[in-house]
Amino acid sequence: MKRLLLLINVLLLTFTLFARNDKPLRLAVVGLVHDHAHWIMGREKKGDIEIVGIAEPNRKLAEKYCKRYGYNMDIVYNSLEEMIEKSKPEAVVAFNNIFDHLKTVEYCAPRGIHVMVEKPMAVSLEHAQKMMALAEKHKIHLLTNYETTWYSSNRDAYQFIHEDKKIGDLRKLVFHTGHSGPKEIGCSDEFLEWLTDPVLNGGGALTDFGCYGANIATWLMKGETPISVTAITQQVKPDIYSKVDDDATIILTYPKTQVIIQASWNWPFGRKRHGSIWQ
Repeated sequence: MKRLLLLINVLLLTFTLFARNDKPLRLAVVGLVHDHAHWIMGREKKGDIEIVGIAEPNRKLAEKYCKRYGYNMDIVYNSLEEMIEKSKPEAVVAFNNIFDHLKTVEYCAPRGIHVMVEKPMAVSLEHAQKMMALAEKHKIHLLTNYETTWYSSNRDAYQFIHEDKKIGDLRKLVFHTGHSGPKEIGCSDEFLEWLTDPVLNGGGALTDFGCYGANIATWLMKGETPISVTAITQQVKPDIYSKVDDDATIILTYPKTQVIIQASWNWPFGRKRHGSIWQ
């Protein structure tokens, strides 16, 4: 079920672009260093996509993926540029480090190639604004795979609050998102190398899990900008995560609403729970 939810965004793009015929979406994969890449590599068997190219300079890593999912190494290229020029995809999905999301959009957008990046969208506001400007200028779809966006329960909550108006105004939203830590749950070495780098990932648990609450809070608040943002970060396990935070609490303050986002690599089990308190 989780695998399906993580791929709904790709399917939405497929349906939007190709509802008029039965041709699969010509899709390319940019990077294999994000472990979520596993959730797209087995998708081709469904018949709605065709993976025509993979950009990954780590040949050993690429060979591991190709062997597992039955792809020929002939579609693997050392660079994004070479892969795009030779495979001619209609859309790309980016499973590289977060810092390189901007580079991916900078190259693909002017060529009219739609892009999905893994969450979070960017390492900084500056990168995000550049990506958005490129998408708007070149009229491409730019999607971010915030997993919880695709939960039907969240859509039901939005309808319950804003469309059916079954309750009063929002007063407090509380988000709990985290697990026991990327190393502890067995993330690959290639994933950990950049996930725990403050430049390539933009932070630690703050970035990795705080983005979920920020994304849904913005949606539930209908795009309203908070009047203040406060964050407390900690290194509970500096021996494991020496360069980034592994625990964070973020408070977004609105005129009549408070949002509390708890992001952690220190919980005994994984959880993505969004509890809310209303007037």
